[in-house]
Amino acid sequence: MTKQTDLQQLIMPWFEGVPDASLLSALTATAIGVCSLLFVYLFTGRLMLPGIQAVVTKVSPQRIGALAPMLTKLNRRFAGMLCCVLFLATFDSIYPVGEFSAEVFKIIGQTLLIIHIGFIISSIVSIAGGIYNQLEFAREVPIQGLIQVVKLITFMICAILIVSIILEKSPTYILSGFGAIAAVTLLVFKDTILGFVASIQIAANRLVTYGDWIQVENYGADGEVIDLGLNTVKVRNWDNTITTIPTYMLVAGSFKNWRGMQESGGRRIKRSLNIDMNSIRLVDEELTNILGQAIVLNDYIKLSTLPDPVSNLGLFRRYAEGYLKQHEKINTSLTLMVRELQPLNHGLPIEFYCFSQDKRWISFEHLQAEIMDHLLAVLPLFDLRPYQSVTGQFSPATQPNNSKPSIKVANTADQAQPK
Repeated sequence: MTKQTDLQQLIMPWFEGVPDASLLSALTATAIGVCSLLFVYLFTGRLMLPGIQAVVTKVSPQRIGALAPMLTKLNRRFAGMLCCVLFLATFDSIYPVGEFSAEVFKIIGQTLLIIHIGFIISSIVSIAGGIYNQLEFAREVPIQGLIQVVKLITFMICAILIVSIILEKSPTYILSGFGAIAAVTLLVFKDTILGFVASIQIAANRLVTYGDWIQVENYGADGEVIDLGLNTVKVRNWDNTITTIPTYMLVAGSFKNWRGMQESGGRRIKRSLNIDMNSIRLVDEELTNILGQAIVLNDYIKLSTLPDPVSNLGLFRRYAEGYLKQHEKINTSLTLMVRELQPLNHGLPIEFYCFSQDKRWISFEHLQAEIMDHLLAVLPLFDLRPYQSVTGQFSPATQPNNSKPSIKVANTADQAQPK
């Protein structure tokens, strides 16, 4: 049996003498209640809360303006929560329904209220995270994983409350049953739990943050970190593909982070040039005269200060080191050297070790190529040859008539001019 509400009794005189007055008054009362909820939603969600948001935005247009989408979403959810509270508070006074229907509608209203509260907390956490990300040190200590954990816990609590309302049981009754399914819960949320612990370690130890260039060989990742989530880390590779890595793997495994290079004074250049060991010899008077005519050498080495005897490879090493020290794009405050490595079956490696001032990829590669081009070009000036599997040249011991290769000083000197 339907019980008349206060609003229905109030409007009952409007329908005196009309057939089915009770039904019409009940429908009218329900329509008034629904229209009131719609009016409250539109007024708060479209007028009042956006007006408050506009005033707050004027205080800090850059910081708060960037959060406009999240604030708009919060406004809608807050308006929905007000409607749920109003619906439950006025249900017995407005809506004339039977006892069973009333219980069903109240359960639906309470469920929607809990859902809206959960979404409001989620929006507030997102806004707090957005404000935090605008701070200077946010890139060093990302909290995206922690934000996702708070949201996850919020929705788990909301789910428990909804189940308790539907079953008409206390939330403690629902929680008491979790002990029996703890193993299943741990199995289902294994990655989430591991990701949560990893997120805390990553944030505390500052292992990785947004924009870092990392390499994870096991997953083929080599690029920039674009997202640090609770369960996954997204890396945009240099070929614009996206690699997804489990968050806990950054803690359980190993990876290379290039942040130290990006924050340092230079990017390392470590290149080697294999010298044909058959071309290495002591400097004689003929080679000294030839080198003395190459004016470019005077900028990098002083022939008068060299030990006697000295090899043509020793001269080349001193020249290369002087060339690197005077190069305008090399950071001479960091380690700089030219050294010989262990002789191999494909020649004697000469390694050039230094740091470029410009750490950008394209500029770095161009500088490496420029240095190697120049050093390769001046090799013939020192009567040296780079090692190649098939060179097309004879060694001094097997060359016809045992004659030495001719050296064109003028052309070589022109090639040796620094770029």
